[in-house]
Amino acid sequence: MHILIGIAIFSFGVLSKVYLLVIFLYFSNRIIKSKPSQKVLHVLMACSYVVGAEVFLRMTGGSLLYETSKYLVILFCLIGILGIRLKQPIPYIVYIFLLVPGILVAGFNMTEQTTIRTAIAFNLSGPVCLGVVSIFCYKQKLTYQSMHKVLLAMALPLVTITTYLFVYAPSIRDTVTGTGSNFAASGGFGPNQVATVLGLGMFIFSIRFFMLSPSLFLKIINGLLVSAISYRAIVTFSRGGVIVALIMIVAFVYFYFIKVNVKAKFRISRTVFLFLSIGLLIWLFSSIQTSGLIDKRYTNRDALGREKADISTGRADLVSFEIDEFLKNPVLGVGVGKIKELRQKSEGIEAASHNEMSRILSEHGLFGMAAFIILLIAPLLFRIRNRTNVFFYSLYLFWFLTINHSSMRIAAPAFVYGLCLLDIQYKSGSIKKRKVLKKKSV
Repeated sequence: MHILIGIAIFSFGVLSKVYLLVIFLYFSNRIIKSKPSQKVLHVLMACSYVVGAEVFLRMTGGSLLYETSKYLVILFCLIGILGIRLKQPIPYIVYIFLLVPGILVAGFNMTEQTTIRTAIAFNLSGPVCLGVVSIFCYKQKLTYQSMHKVLLAMALPLVTITTYLFVYAPSIRDTVTGTGSNFAASGGFGPNQVATVLGLGMFIFSIRFFMLSPSLFLKIINGLLVSAISYRAIVTFSRGGVIVALIMIVAFVYFYFIKVNVKAKFRISRTVFLFLSIGLLIWLFSSIQTSGLIDKRYTNRDALGREKADISTGRADLVSFEIDEFLKNPVLGVGVGKIKELRQKSEGIEAASHNEMSRILSEHGLFGMAAFIILLIAPLLFRIRNRTNVFFYSLYLFWFLTINHSSMRIAAPAFVYGLCLLDIQYKSGSIKKRKVLKKKSV
């Protein structure tokens, strides 16, 4: 069905807005009608699906507003919060309040170039989305099987976007002209955002390849999906999303491997060998299709093979400017959305560093530093007391690495961060509990 959605929207662009409307109506209905015991699952599935569809909706003109997907995630979580018992998410309530001074500073320092509503919507929709998702998710119980449902809900729209990309640019050789980010191979949209969400698809279908493919047929299906999504992610020539995905997969395999018994370890070892073979074939195919330019891209060389001076493609200078502004305005920062104005005025450059750490410091000052420390430490403290989430480190690394190369321009890092805070429940525990009760009754 999601393959057909991709083809249909490519053929009739207006269907993208219909797709958004169907998503909203379908998941709103499911959340409102769900039983209290199923509320958390239905809210998470709704948010997960929206996160997976966000970039596709943007590239096809389906989003009514640029930040529509973030607003939907916030709305679904707020509806969910009204129907569940929260587990004292005090750190994240404090985190949201720490963002307020930056708004006030921006208001007091308005210029003719400042549009407060736009600045707040663009720069704070991501952080606020993260805060609301975290308040909703904090210590909520979710079964292991339900966690897979949530991840699959995110992955299905990524099948749609992959299909769309194949139809939009079937021949990669015709679109590659150098080693820079490839907009044509990214559906005419931002390669960074496309690669980031496709990286999530790589991770999710890799999980299914290792955990949910007991038969050869399922291994082939999940292997093909991993291959197709990985190939389209690689040929965007945006490295961040692909590298982050590989780190997530390595972290997942490592922690999954150390948790299982000896028999399962042998099975995982064989699967890793098969998985690496698939990965090598994907890379070789990508290299052939791009005439070797993708190899140069990942070794930081230009089309002529010359090594580039700055591997960060200029972002290091932008981050440095934001740190300098933080040092000049350490307490309250320069205000929400003001850093781009200051850079334009000072250096004549209107560009974003895409680094959430330096941005929150420069725009929010010490309040931003305190907010970021909460985000950094709170999940780790939760992890010390609760080690049930086998995906924890993969999800946590995705959030941390993504905000450092792509900021929070999409809802994915905010939502994935919230998934780190879930208390995953396993059936084996309930089975053991039933056995103990049975013995006691005997």
